[in-house]
Amino acid sequence: MADGTLLRIGLCYNKSDLLNDTVKKMLQDIRDYDAAKLAIESGEEELIPSSVVYALLDGQNPVKVWREYRGLTQGQLAAQAGISTPYLSQIESGKRTGTAEVLTKIAKALQVTIDDLVSE
Repeated sequence: MADGTLLRIGLCYNKSDLLNDTVKKMLQDIRDYDAAKLAIESGEEELIPSSVVYALLDGQNPVKVWREYRGLTQGQLAAQAGISTPYLSQIESGKRTGTAEVLTKIAKALQVTIDDLVSE
């Protein structure tokens, strides 16, 4: 009988631990959701449409994808980045890669990081 009692107490303790772990994970999920929502509302983060994500995953040129998503023409982006429109066109078509300095200016104009523009 004593062994059975210990076994039942052990099972209850394990169920309680499992429940506590589950509740802790759920609470952390809620905190993470709230933090993400706050970051989006404050402008720290943005939601990216799936069409942009799929275009990038499909291997389309990231400069072009981000430029079109931001609603800019090649001329507008080139002017903001301080480069010529033909140079930007060559970057978007893959004929030229662009220097780190130029890609940094383009990234700033597109409000993305340079990592968002270069492939690994």
